[in-house]
Amino acid sequence: MSKIKIGILGATGIVGQRFVKLLENHPWFEVSALTGSDRNVGQTYTDVCQWVLPGNIPAYARAMTILPSEPGFDAQLAFSALPSNQARDVEQKLAKSGYAVCSNASTHRMWNDVPLLIPEVNPDHTALVAVQRRERGWKGFIVTNPNCTSTGLTIALRALHDAFTLKKVFVVSMQALSGAGYPGVASLDILDNVIPYISGEEEKVETEPRKMLGTLLNEKIDFLPIQISAHANRVAVSDGHMVCVSVEFAQRVSPEEATSVLAGFRAPAIAASLSSAPATVIEVTSAPDRPQPRRDRDVGNGMTTVVGRIRVDPIFHIKFVNFSHNTIRGAAGGAILNGELLVAQGLL
Repeated sequence: MSKIKIGILGATGIVGQRFVKLLENHPWFEVSALTGSDRNVGQTYTDVCQWVLPGNIPAYARAMTILPSEPGFDAQLAFSALPSNQARDVEQKLAKSGYAVCSNASTHRMWNDVPLLIPEVNPDHTALVAVQRRERGWKGFIVTNPNCTSTGLTIALRALHDAFTLKKVFVVSMQALSGAGYPGVASLDILDNVIPYISGEEEKVETEPRKMLGTLLNEKIDFLPIQISAHANRVAVSDGHMVCVSVEFAQRVSPEEATSVLAGFRAPAIAASLSSAPATVIEVTSAPDRPQPRRDRDVGNGMTTVVGRIRVDPIFHIKFVNFSHNTIRGAAGGAILNGELLVAQGLL
């Protein structure tokens, strides 16, 4: 098939750069537009982008001219790396004008008619696209991927809930610096330190998995009726979010049973067939000191969720350590996978 033209909104930031890198030589998508702030419009990507990822700016993007983040650029699909305060107006204008928008921003995630998607978890929720178009009169639409901490966590919870039925979840996150963007957290704040607060993060982790694990019924999502309690912490790690998870189920579950279910989890067929889908959705490690950010962030090209230290919890039933790459699986890579799902479902 001919490649679908796509634009990257907010292309110069950390997540925007991930989009630029991950979309190089993509088999389904061709980057035809890069957008940025008003001060950068009209300049080349090389001139305005302070590249912070390993390697160099991909050759295809170097001479591309930065365009304004508004309707008019030549693309069918827009991957949005815009900050949430900008995404609200821009993404709605694009959807109204006929663009499909795969957003990494939090702005529209909890709207009743906007799918909050992980293809391995809830591909059927894209049925909300038809509702969104009808109710809002839009030619295009918006779908979102979840918060970077919620992503890997929800993938593991999907497997466990399907097998054992979740009741309560308690999580403590240790979140990488790249999640704060660039330049991000000041060095004097994070060196020799842990910051036990990330604005809005705990609320997202306590809410978003319940929507994604919910049931689509009568054109709306019935949230999964579980309780989630979250503590969010910023730590001095470059990439990769680690979450310590304790879970209570409807019945007692052994570590061996939980391990078998997590290791055996498979994506729905339509998700498994996508170009960016990892061969292994969840990798379970038996090493007593894994997962670790430096050693496990690139498993499955950054798209695999790594789970370890599965053991009995004396208060709940099971506890484990969950790890995923925050700017790949939890941001740009997740949004690209959502775009591929839209293609596979005939929505693009």
